[in-house]
Amino acid sequence: MIAATLNSVGLRSTHLPGRDAGQNVRKLVVNPVPDALVCPLFNMSGHTVFRSVPASIVLSVALGFLVFAGPAASQELPDTPAASKTDRIHLGDLVDVDFVGSFEYDWRGGLTSDGYLDGLERAERPVFALCNTEAEAAAAVVKQFAYFLRDPKVIVRIIDRSNRALAYVNGAVKVPQRFQLRRTASLLELIVLSGGITDSSAGKIVIFRPPNVSCGVGGRSPDPEKAVPRRIEVLIADLLGGKAEANPKVLSGDIVNVVEAPPVFVMGDVAAPRRMNLTPDLTLSRAIASAGGISNSFSGQKARIHRRGPDPKVLEVDLRKLMEKKIGDPQLEPYDVIQVEQEGVKAQKLAPVAEPLGDGKDLSKLPLRIVD
Repeated sequence: MIAATLNSVGLRSTHLPGRDAGQNVRKLVVNPVPDALVCPLFNMSGHTVFRSVPASIVLSVALGFLVFAGPAASQELPDTPAASKTDRIHLGDLVDVDFVGSFEYDWRGGLTSDGYLDGLERAERPVFALCNTEAEAAAAVVKQFAYFLRDPKVIVRIIDRSNRALAYVNGAVKVPQRFQLRRTASLLELIVLSGGITDSSAGKIVIFRPPNVSCGVGGRSPDPEKAVPRRIEVLIADLLGGKAEANPKVLSGDIVNVVEAPPVFVMGDVAAPRRMNLTPDLTLSRAIASAGGISNSFSGQKARIHRRGPDPKVLEVDLRKLMEKKIGDPQLEPYDVIQVEQEGVKAQKLAPVAEPLGDGKDLSKLPLRIVD
């Protein structure tokens, strides 16, 4: 019909061979256009009558069909990529349940904290979907609706994965961060993305894994009701040494803590009073040496170690005998405060006030990074 209209208004559509094999190029040949055309029209009674219509109107209608109707009829919508068959439903996902051929039972929502579809009220029993694939969840829905529907067909899709639990890297790293994991990531990769390990590390990394938050390997419990949190310890020396077991996969919901070494404090008559990290081999003499050693004005005889704990106490050490190796070198413990005696300064019975411990960072306020 469009071709006939084009011919009537002076347009002829021909096909020419294209540059590529198997392609044609459409060419419009314009003939002289008359001022008016006789076109068949329908009157109110349904009979066909012929009327003279201005050629410009007919031409506009014909071109409109070519521009809008032609491409729309031949254009196909791109296919939406299907979700991975191995992807599992996590807490925080938005799930769509579609009953084929019906709108009455269709549902969209999330999961309860126990892992059941939240709000699927017409089901005979609650439908557990946590860590199930889309096909497994669809089969579970069919089972519960088959009590009152004849052979229901159900399609389950995960339509939003952006609210899954985040992974956290905190502690002795340069840039503590939150991570939204859209793919598998290893411990070493997240440590590198966090700027690396700082000097305040105690040489150990602890991963806390809450139960059933992630459905990856090691995150899903066969019996969700009996699941318990997991604690994974990794030595930094093993991680940097390339041991495979020291570089586990980090899952959504994991909290990675690069353990910071507990501090000790050296103050009093030393060259550079400071806080330092406790290492397994840190003794009193080494701590004083790390603080620049005893000052030139030193005239005292003693150093006091203020030891905190359930039973606080003060240990006095004769430094001259220690330097002469006449007595043993005391091993320091976490949060010890060492005060080197100063001339004219009265000894304190209580530990001096040291700098606050920790920075009190709120994990929820850490910068967010997406790993995809």
